[in-house]
Amino acid sequence: MAAAVVVANGLKEQEKRAGGIDGPTNPMVTPLLTDLYQFTMAYAYWKAGKHSERAVFDLYFRRNPFGGEYTVFAGLEECIRLIANFKFTEDEIAFIQASLPSSCEIGFYDYLRGLDCSDVEIHAISEGFVVFPKIPLMRVEGPVAVVQLLETALVNLINYASLVATNAARHRFVAGKSKLLLEFGLRRAQGPDGGIGASKYCYMGGFDATSNVAAGKLFGIPLRGTHSHAFVSSFMSPDESTEKSLKSADGSNVCEDFVGLVQAWLSKLKWSKLLGGIFGETNQSELAAFASYAVAFPKNLLALVDTYDVMRSGIPNFCAVALALNDLGYKALGIRLDSGDLAYQSCEARKFFQAIEKEFGVPDFGRTSITASNDLNEETLDALNKQGHEVDAYGIGTHLVTCYAQPALGVVFKLVEINNQPRIKLSEDVSKVSIPCKKRCYRLYGKEGYPLVDIMTGENEPSPKVGERLLCRHPFNESKRAYVVPQRVEELMKCYWPGRSGKDREELPPINLIRERCIKQLEQMRPDHMRRLNPTPYKVSVSAKLYDFIHFLWLNEAPVGELQ
Repeated sequence: MAAAVVVANGLKEQEKRAGGIDGPTNPMVTPLLTDLYQFTMAYAYWKAGKHSERAVFDLYFRRNPFGGEYTVFAGLEECIRLIANFKFTEDEIAFIQASLPSSCEIGFYDYLRGLDCSDVEIHAISEGFVVFPKIPLMRVEGPVAVVQLLETALVNLINYASLVATNAARHRFVAGKSKLLLEFGLRRAQGPDGGIGASKYCYMGGFDATSNVAAGKLFGIPLRGTHSHAFVSSFMSPDESTEKSLKSADGSNVCEDFVGLVQAWLSKLKWSKLLGGIFGETNQSELAAFASYAVAFPKNLLALVDTYDVMRSGIPNFCAVALALNDLGYKALGIRLDSGDLAYQSCEARKFFQAIEKEFGVPDFGRTSITASNDLNEETLDALNKQGHEVDAYGIGTHLVTCYAQPALGVVFKLVEINNQPRIKLSEDVSKVSIPCKKRCYRLYGKEGYPLVDIMTGENEPSPKVGERLLCRHPFNESKRAYVVPQRVEELMKCYWPGRSGKDREELPPINLIRERCIKQLEQMRPDHMRRLNPTPYKVSVSAKLYDFIHFLWLNEAPVGELQ
């Protein structure tokens, strides 16, 4: 009884500490999900008495992925889940102790036992926002040792999530708003966690559904899927199926020989005026497979029609089954093409459907849905658009979930301030120079409603105001500058984990609301920033005051050379 009370009290304390936020979705996301050097640095900080010094780190990226000019920010919720539940177990501390040199003092492990993120403060851009290089996606403030222990996990959780959400958004942009996009990548993803993450963030980035059942359960993502080639080729003849009857949609009667009804329709199609000569004898085992699937799922028949021959067998067999279903009050969903010339086949299939509607008077049969799959990517979708096609939906897997065109986003985590002293990281490569100090970030909108520029200012600078002329400067190039008169000003960073600051915590919305936010964000971007080829770079700037401070600190920190 006493033990139960202790456990209950412990759970209440944990819940109180976490603010009622559940732990990370992936059980592998623990305080140990970090690099060894984070622990060696933490020990060195602790040994030097610096571990409690207040530090500010920016998490950002340097270049947009896939040759584009925008990125979708994703992964924030999982970061907050980790931070809210960050606590070492005794088993984890024992492993850390075994992994570090024996010279490390025991007091350090006692220090780790007491660690949590109650002194950490997180400001971040909202998940699903369109974001750009150099702008902090997250600002992490807290004791330097704790924040560095968070670094690797935060970078890991943001990197792939933002990359695959951006990949999904790019596929959506090329496919167009009207097309149904289905994520079919689980079997090709990099492991189970890669597959689960891909399904979640592809949905967030604009896809409509997934084939991944586990992701559907975890995140409430709509599920889609029918059958494979194996199902079709497993049938040998129409006589195999033991269940041949099918009740009508309204339940008023039963067709005792559904297969016979299907074969009667196939005969009608074969001798029809508009379709005569297109096909001869179709593959009867394929017909049996389609009929059997229709008996099992009369409201959900979407047939894979390329197992043997699309136009000479798959399409006619599907149409015969679909027309038999129509007689019983059902409507077949459509077909899936998984090989060959997708543009040509989709156009020929559409003609076939339209001919049936015209000759047999079946309403809307000409608009039967056509889904295409087969290693699709951005380039394939773009090519299909240029060729002309009749595809209504795309099932996309390998290139989407593996981010085949670019394997990583390149997120970085840089110290910008410690003990209220701004810090800068210099490099001969200007793109790697960090922007110092704690900052605020704003998005400035123009008269047409499009975002014009993102600007970073010092934390204590006045906010940009609507209608007031503002000088925006490139952080490092003195000749790149412009005046902007914003028609709307949006502050980008919000407090998602207040720590002990007493600030209000921004709520984490459900995935469907993040998806809606993402779609809205993408719609309000200027089209030239979004296009696939030669997109216009979006401007990221700093205030004149921050520009001056960056270059003052740069000169102050850079060693002066000496010529002899």
